[in-house]
Amino acid sequence: MLDIRFIRDNLEMVKQAMQDLQAFDAPVDRALALDDERREILVELENLRARRNTDSRRIGQLLREGQPEAAAALKAELADLPNGIKALEERLAQVDPALRDALLRIPNLPLPQVPVGKDDSENLVSRVEGQPRAFDFTPRPHWEIGEALGILDFERGVKLSGSRFYVLKGLGARLQRALITWMLDVHIMDHGYTEIYPPYMVKAECLVGTGNLPKFADNLYHDAEEDYWLIPTAEVPVTNLYRDEILPPGALPIYHVAYTPCFRREKMSAGRDVRGIKRGHQFDKVEMVKFVEPEQGEAELQKLIDNAEDIARRLQIPHRIIQMCTGDLAFSAAAKYDVELWAPGVNEWLEVSSCSLFTDFQARRANIRYRPDVNSKPRHVYTLNGSGLALPRVLIAVLENYQQADGSVVVPDVLLPYMGGAEVIR
Repeated sequence: MLDIRFIRDNLEMVKQAMQDLQAFDAPVDRALALDDERREILVELENLRARRNTDSRRIGQLLREGQPEAAAALKAELADLPNGIKALEERLAQVDPALRDALLRIPNLPLPQVPVGKDDSENLVSRVEGQPRAFDFTPRPHWEIGEALGILDFERGVKLSGSRFYVLKGLGARLQRALITWMLDVHIMDHGYTEIYPPYMVKAECLVGTGNLPKFADNLYHDAEEDYWLIPTAEVPVTNLYRDEILPPGALPIYHVAYTPCFRREKMSAGRDVRGIKRGHQFDKVEMVKFVEPEQGEAELQKLIDNAEDIARRLQIPHRIIQMCTGDLAFSAAAKYDVELWAPGVNEWLEVSSCSLFTDFQARRANIRYRPDVNSKPRHVYTLNGSGLALPRVLIAVLENYQQADGSVVVPDVLLPYMGGAEVIR
């Protein structure tokens, strides 16, 4: 969330950023108008309360001086003051939540180095690592591979839950589980993260903290009876671990990693990604979340990208890094880079991680602060997150890059210790 004082002091810059972000519906002017109204109410309220206190003391003084008539006259003048104060307090009780709601709907500001662009067609390819495998046969898409091997069942997935659902069976389920466990182990043992097992349902304020609510409520699954929300990513509960807390000196940086299923009401275009498991309402993901001092934010973003890339390198799958332009930047992000794996069967790059720096945008919403030292005033932390990595797209890339001419799939070397002795899926 942006500070209203920052918006007021940097109005032209903020409005230009909204144009660059294509955030034409951002209620900047409404927030300013509500803030003006709020400040006017506070001034009036302060004046009325001050008058009440001053005149009350004056009435007492007049009575002590033996001037009951003057005291009664002054008391009559104050008779309607409580109603005026109450009316202003009621107006303030309406303006305060309206102002907060407007501020919650204004996106984060992009960092200066984020390229300006209208949409994803103007994102930049930062670099490409690895060479696509040269096949001596036509590589098949993962849905053909999976069904032929009996490890991927679309028909029963649809029978159970409807379109965009599927069932992994046998070594297909084992392969997905191996990927999850291995990725967690890499981040914990080699990258210095602490594992978190969070709830998969959270309170609404957790989603407000990360920027999912109120703007993106339509993309979330909600249990209205008990007011629980199914998480769209582990970022939500993990970021909110420290909501409304002041972290002590020396606590930062904090690195957390978590595996969770994710639930999203995907708004998918008709005919888009109809086949396969690329898009669905439920998927698995290993997520990295960081809490750092502001001065370390950009350096920590580069480390986060490298942590995500390390998974791709160890799997020996070609990947590339995409820098998001302003028109494709996520609502809460000040800068974002995607990691994409090459999938030869579907002949496309698949996004498997979005690594984002949020500056203090989430920390303001969730009230997460720290003390640089014992005598310092609390400051808002910087938060970051990135997938490390996201299923099922990593599974797609493994199946399609490691497929053989006879229809089998070789298990990547790094996953062999997790596959119960299976070296090839036949």
